[in-house]
Amino acid sequence: MVGKLAFFIATILLTSINKPNTILFFGDSLTAGYGLSAEEAFPALLQKELRKKKKECVVINGGLSGETSAGGVSRIDWMLRQPIDVFVLELGANDGLRGLPIEQTEKNLQSIIDKVKKKNPNARLVIAGMMVPPNMGEDYSAKFKKIFPALARRNNATLIPFLLEGVAGNEKLNQPDGIHPTAEGHTIVAKHILPFIEPLVK
Repeated sequence: MVGKLAFFIATILLTSINKPNTILFFGDSLTAGYGLSAEEAFPALLQKELRKKKKECVVINGGLSGETSAGGVSRIDWMLRQPIDVFVLELGANDGLRGLPIEQTEKNLQSIIDKVKKKNPNARLVIAGMMVPPNMGEDYSAKFKKIFPALARRNNATLIPFLLEGVAGNEKLNQPDGIHPTAEGHTIVAKHILPFIEPLVK
């Protein structure tokens, strides 16, 4: 009987250890892969890169085109119905493009993080930094950029300084609107964020 119990406990522990990490990307049209198929968006491409490195994971694309930080606060509870191991927050760009108050955007993003912490206390957090075009005003652009490092420090989260590093501003890597990356652009984004995410996948 003792032997069977020990085997049962060992089986549970082994299953838990081998359980693939669930990674939730929560964002806007950049995460959703606007204008592309779900397979071409960077969350799906990142999953492939992680699996190549023997990092077993399930990536959930929680991107919604047009999403603002306020919309994210309203939607996050629904996305947290299942347990997650890694949470990647990619929101705020639409707030910036609309010139919404910096303080409100930061407050909304913190509210989302607080909800994640409450539901999944052990989840590893990642903050994707964003920027706004200079035509929003130098002062506004500078303050907007500082939101993301501040959130990362406050919440002990991994910071991706700028999600679209190497892609933003390059006509060849963006769709005609100049905002949303092409399939090639998403490939670059996936490879760019891989070093930030890989250490968090156990």
